[in-house]
Amino acid sequence: MNTTIDAPVTLTTGAVEEIKRLMAEPGFDNTQFLRVGVKGGGCAGMTYVLGFDQKEEDDTEYEINGIAVIMKSAHGIYLHGIEVDFQQGLNARGFVFNNPNASSTCGCGTSFAV
Repeated sequence: MNTTIDAPVTLTTGAVEEIKRLMAEPGFDNTQFLRVGVKGGGCAGMTYVLGFDQKEEDDTEYEINGIAVIMKSAHGIYLHGIEVDFQQGLNARGFVFNNPNASSTCGCGTSFAV
């Protein structure tokens, strides 16, 4: 197991609270980790990945605020410095990625270019 303290991603208090709430739901599969990543696509070139998943061989494991987080090692360059937040506003409710490395983002905030 490859565990390190310095995760490239941070989670805000709101994100941690919502993730832990989801993990406490009845029927949650406790063998899963929180996956943070990127994939090609979206109007700006790449989209964020956030969800629960099984750990794979090429994943790096981190612990962020008591949450086991996995990421593909190759995604670290795209995720370094990103803050994941959870917002409960009138216009939007959900997870938001604040990426200081993005050279551009789409209007909906779910895809980016570096």
